[in-house]
Amino acid sequence: MTATIYAFGSAALGTVLASRTMCWLSRIAGAALIALAVFFFAAPAFAASDQTLMVADGAQVSCTASAKDLTRISLVGDEFAGVSKINTGNPSDDFSVVNEPVRGDIYLSVPEGFNRQTLSFFGTSKRGYVYKFACRIAGDQAVQVFLSNPAIAKADAAEAAPTKVAAASTPEDAAVSLVQAMYANKSVDGYELRQRSLKPVYVGDLKVQMISEYRGETLTGRVLRIENKGTQEKVLTEAQVAPASALAVSIAEPKLAPGRVTTAYLVSRNGN
Repeated sequence: MTATIYAFGSAALGTVLASRTMCWLSRIAGAALIALAVFFFAAPAFAASDQTLMVADGAQVSCTASAKDLTRISLVGDEFAGVSKINTGNPSDDFSVVNEPVRGDIYLSVPEGFNRQTLSFFGTSKRGYVYKFACRIAGDQAVQVFLSNPAIAKADAAEAAPTKVAAASTPEDAAVSLVQAMYANKSVDGYELRQRSLKPVYVGDLKVQMISEYRGETLTGRVLRIENKGTQEKVLTEAQVAPASALAVSIAEPKLAPGRVTTAYLVSRNGN
């Protein structure tokens, strides 16, 4: 509304000044005001454009939504799992929020004659973040809003970073730290990860096969796949899957029913 008032005012004053043919300064000022009026008239149609916003969990997202076309809201590195808004029951006050399931985006649209100036709703993401939206309505063109949460990038970077086996007072402590890294299937600083499957061996009814190896300067970690090929349940012990010289042993599921598979992690000193 304010832009419209400025537009009409600039156009009227510009026309008056431009009509003063005897004063060239008035004519220049008039032309400038008319040009400004054209800008104000055009501004509402182009007010909405693509936006990239930084957001935080639980914080308000202030964006601009299209008054005439669709508005797409997309999360970088995440997806929307659900949206919540109040339905007034009055068609002229209700807007549409659609959570598209394939890419996890939100699409907004407002009906003809929508009375409100702002769209308010909540969005919940698949990674557990909640955002409160307050979107101002402006423009006729379709709009895209891209939301980037720095917490997601930080979490992804931490997950992708190699695990560091903490400096330990004893080799046994270092071995326990390495077992934890192997269980999480993460790369480890100072260790070469070899993904390989050696020929399985049988220990009674147990089929044992090494599937990966973490080799460091002083320690080596091995990941074993163990399958019960017998007809009776087996209770696995450390002595069955690791030599006596092993520094650390962990068995994911010690009780192994017939036909079932489990994983064991063992660490030993190099040369053992």
